[in-house]
Amino acid sequence: MYDEFDVLVVGAGHAGCEAALAAARMGMCTALLTINVDTVAQMSCNPAIGGIAKGQLVREIDAIGGEMAKVIDETGIQFRMLNTKKGPAVHSPRAQADKRAYQLSMKRRLENQSNLFLRQEMVNSLMVENNRVTGVIGQTRIKYKAKAVILTTGTFLKGVIHIGDFITSGGRIGELSSEKLSDSLREIGFDVRRLKTGTPPRLNGRTIDYEELTPQHGDKTPQPFSFSTESIFQPQVPCYVTYTNLNTHKIITSNLHRAPLYTGQIKSIGPRYCPSLEDKVVRFSGKDKHQIFLEPEGINTLEVYCNGISTSMPHDVQEEIVHSIKGLESAEIIRYGYAIEYDFVLPTQLKPSLETKLVENLFHAGQINGTSGYEEAAAQGIMAGINAVHKIQGKEPFILDRSEAYIGVLIDDLVTKGTLEPYRMFTSRAEYRLNLRHDNADRRLMKYGHCYGLISEQQWYKLMEKENEIAWILTHINRKMVGPDTLAKILSRPDKNFDHLLTLDTEICKKQISNEVKEQVEIEVKYKGYIERQQIQIEKFKRMEDCKIPSWIDYSNIVELRKEARQKLSQIRPVSLGQASRISGVSPADISILMVYLAGKIKK
Repeated sequence: MYDEFDVLVVGAGHAGCEAALAAARMGMCTALLTINVDTVAQMSCNPAIGGIAKGQLVREIDAIGGEMAKVIDETGIQFRMLNTKKGPAVHSPRAQADKRAYQLSMKRRLENQSNLFLRQEMVNSLMVENNRVTGVIGQTRIKYKAKAVILTTGTFLKGVIHIGDFITSGGRIGELSSEKLSDSLREIGFDVRRLKTGTPPRLNGRTIDYEELTPQHGDKTPQPFSFSTESIFQPQVPCYVTYTNLNTHKIITSNLHRAPLYTGQIKSIGPRYCPSLEDKVVRFSGKDKHQIFLEPEGINTLEVYCNGISTSMPHDVQEEIVHSIKGLESAEIIRYGYAIEYDFVLPTQLKPSLETKLVENLFHAGQINGTSGYEEAAAQGIMAGINAVHKIQGKEPFILDRSEAYIGVLIDDLVTKGTLEPYRMFTSRAEYRLNLRHDNADRRLMKYGHCYGLISEQQWYKLMEKENEIAWILTHINRKMVGPDTLAKILSRPDKNFDHLLTLDTEICKKQISNEVKEQVEIEVKYKGYIERQQIQIEKFKRMEDCKIPSWIDYSNIVELRKEARQKLSQIRPVSLGQASRISGVSPADISILMVYLAGKIKK
């Protein structure tokens, strides 16, 4: 038996959902294959979307035409804007999700999408002919033929779960792992490695002493993630804050001989910026406490996620750890924490389009590329979906550069620098973060989503109205004088905001100006000098990016380059001089030599 499609997406996590929806909405007959249709868009770890830099990714996904922002707006139970005491470059939205509601909402959207077929199937191997993927073979022996395949396998490639000395295979606790697909990738010639991540215990909220804890409420006026969401209506709930203590740390240090991280049982590298509790206690031995956020998993459940105590310690040690923490002395564990090791494919084997260099029409997105986080996965997913369609249609790939989007930073980091530990996005990774704010993602990226048919005419018209209004106000306040100063000059003062202008100018006062427009105008005026300086930097960056490197260049023939540079350039195959300059092991002197070489080749 066989089925035939245009695009096949393997894995229905956050990357797979966005990839499949994008491909189907662009007119491709698309199949989404998953081991279990009951766990589509499952939140394997924390029940939240967004966060520092991650919130920017979600808004960018939405601006291109993705679904994550709309789903969290529908199912979020606490919305907060982070870093509000700092400048707008690092403001980041975050929302707690009703975990089950989020999952079901995304599944419903997949089921309702025309051109999209959701099917329960484990994929065992790829079908490849003449270095081009032609489909996949399922566990049920069905051959699924396709013009393009996108692998979004999450932690399911040879997943191994650790709780103390207990070891079992699984992509998540209680779920099957994919044991054969990564063997297929190795046989084809891909460099496949191992990574590790983990998750904390979940508690029964009925048994938590909340009176002893500090509540953390969301914003009084929740700000939606999606540019198409008018407001948030569902009830909001608090999280709670507590801390580990010296007794907690003593329990951990006295049981390190039973910890898989320290016995040699776990051999893979875990996330640097989200370490397990035992790792934090050892690495930061001078700290007498670590913060824990108790996050509700939904409105219709009492299950609570313990953000901050990810662990793979044995069951009895986890009980001791939990009961040593203030407010959790009598807490009942519903699910124990665990660590998971899984296969990933080194992302330097990808083109910037997320197509593999080794096999044509095969794309990778999400944790298979070494990333961590739902948002990083979804961002890759929508890009892979669009580029799979473009490849089938013979169009140029859709590539966002580092000056356009956090998505561009994410993908460029992966394909240029690679990663040997779970990659997480931070605002510090983006050189042009003042331009890449969460609030202007629609103004930066919606043109692409509209061009590819992922943004409706209604959404596009709304953006055009917004742009016209911003332009009119900026022109007006730069011309209108109040005493010796323009309105723009007055607005630029630290103690003034947009609403102050309403008391000074009747023309603006007559207009019904949205908070979004006020925010854009205020940021552009107050940060004008910084934005202009960053724009000059971006123009220099663009000149390097515009200097394309022909795919036929043989770096081994450029004898003036250092040996390491020749090796790295041959491995990565950069598409531009800019990308070449970001490769580890390629020096500024190597770039100068390459520039001279390219100039000579182009003249010839």
